[in-house]
Formats: sequence, structure tokens, C-alpha cells
Amino acid sequence: MKSAPIHFGTIALILDQYLKENSFTSIFFLVDENTHVHCLPILLADLDNLYAYEILEVDTGEQNKNIETVENLWLALADLGADRHSLVINVGGGVITDMGGFMASTFKRGIKFINIPTTLLSQVDASVGGKNGIDLHGMKNMVGTFTEPEMVLIDPKFLKTLEQRQIKSGLAEMLKHGLIHDRDHWDNLVQLLSHNADDLAPFIMDSIEIKRQVVEQDPYEKGLRKILNFGHTIGHAIESESLETEFPLLHGEAIVIGMIIEAFLAESKGLLNAEERFEICDGFASLYALSTIDLTLFPHLIEWMSHDKKNKNNAINFSLVNKIGECTYNVICTENEIRLAFESYNNWVA
Repeated sequence: MKSAPIHFGTIALILDQYLKENSFTSIFFLVDENTHVHCLPILLADLDNLYAYEILEVDTGEQNKNIETVENLWLALADLGADRHSLVINVGGGVITDMGGFMASTFKRGIKFINIPTTLLSQVDASVGGKNGIDLHGMKNMVGTFTEPEMVLIDPKFLKTLEQRQIKSGLAEMLKHGLIHDRDHWDNLVQLLSHNADDLAPFIMDSIEIKRQVVEQDPYEKGLRKILNFGHTIGHAIESESLETEFPLLHGEAIVIGMIIEAFLAESKGLLNAEERFEICDGFASLYALSTIDLTLFPHLIEWMSHDKKNKNNAINFSLVNKIGECTYNVICTENEIRLAFESYNNWVA
């Protein structure tokens, strides 16, 4: 499966040309309440031509990335007369592009869609790889498809609409790309003095290129692509658990904790030396406010981990860095090893 073309910069010209060259029976923009107000008007104002379109709006947040929301979207498409020659344009963060891609790739067995990621997280992560999906009772991305969009359109000016917390959430995935595949990328990002849209823009395509290279070698996640899950086995569990609280973590915030704990796990397995484990921890500590994990929740976290998609034969399967810039996969870890890594993290943070 070849990756969809990715265009970076002046995206309205590309979208204009594409819509001129293709006769779609109907066009649908999928947005949430935030991107409806802050991003869609920017995009529409930049288009040279006016096109008839409908807007589908969903509530913002990971907690809404579920089958109930998608069912309502399918019904809306049907009520509005969408057919197999319609186009869906997803304008939003990873929730919108994940869910919108799933909605489009399954409606009438698949209609075309374009992703316009508007958060840093979605630009560097969800934009590449053709993964679309929804959560199932809090279990992350349990139902989905591998379907590439027609194209991905990335405009860094959308980042100017984000709060710093959202920027830092996306930065986490960029740092992960460095840890698993490119030490220079890690070093460059850790050494940045500020992390605003202008500072990060030169490194966005570097992150995208790292992920693209991995995905094109293993599009269906049979082997190498699993390294992109570093930090996610534990991070997704922490994120899922936090979604049930009053103040849920953002995806990147949970993944940072996951990467640190999995670095301790890699060290305990003899994969990562203490010096580089310390460098990883120190790098994240310089960028993120970290707190301990309540270990009374550990049984719940293990339950979330037991549903991870990489697992096989009821064993919890990890992708772990063996040095900064290199990662291995299919590492089985016991519940006791995982708990000890949590305890090491808590001791380090404290």
C-alpha cells in the first residue's frame, strides 16, 4: 500500500486543483466544534472557487471517537444523499482524521476522503499510514481499516490556533520518531528553546518522513511498523484510564509517560544502557510536567494493556528502544516486569 501524497504549505491551491479535476456529486467537511470555528473558515477563505458542500460537526474529544458517533455520521451522509462519488474532507486533529477516515472507508464500502490535519499531533502522526479507526468501550483504536486518503494537506498556520498544551502533545510523537529512528531528530527537538508553530515547522516534514519510511516498508504492521508503538502500550493504557476521570490527559501527555516507563522497562530487559535511559528521562523532564502514577490503578492499567493490538497468545507485547535512534519490537514482558518499571518511574519522578 503506497502512502498518500502529502502536501505541505499552501494547501488551498492543491485542494482547488483537485476539486476542479474531479466531479464529485457532493462534498462533506467533517469538523468538530473547535475546527469548525477556527480552521474551516481559514481553509474556505483560501479557496479560489466556491463549491457546494455540507458540514458534519461532531463533539470534540477522544471520548467521542466511538461507534455511536460514526453511526450518526453514516445516517447523516445517507440523509444528505451521499453516494459512492461523494468526497469527505476531514478537517481536524487525530480524532477527526481517524474517525472520518473510518466513516468514509466503510460508508457504501468506501468513498474517497482527504485529510487536513490541524493539530501538530495529527500532522506528524495521524497524517501518515492509512490507519483509520474508533475506540471500543475505551479501548483505543480497536475497530478500524487500513485505507489511504486521496491526499494529506498540511498547513502549519493551523498550529497558530492551538494552545501550548496541544503543541506539546504533538511534540511527544515527534520526539518518539527521533527515539525510534533518528537520534539527530531527537537532539534537535530537545535542544529547541521554544516550541511554537514557527520553531517546529522545519521539523514537521522530518517527522513525517521518518514515519513514511517505516510505514512503506511494513504497511500492515506485520513487523517493522510496530516500532511506531514505542511508548503506546503503556501510554494508551494510561490515556484510557485517564479518560474516565474529570481531567483526562491528552494523547501526547500519556505517551510521554509511557515512553519513560518503557525506557525503564528496556533498561531492565538489558536492551537500553543506563546512560541513554537517563538521557531519555532527562529530555522529557526538561519539557513536560510529570507526576507519579497511582499504583492502586495498576490492575486496571494491565487490563487496558491486555487489549493492545500487538499482543499475541495473551502475552503483553512491547516495542522498546535499545538505544536512542533505534527500536526493537515483539518484546514480551511479564506483569511483574511492567510493575517494576512503573515503580522505577515513580521513584525517579519523586
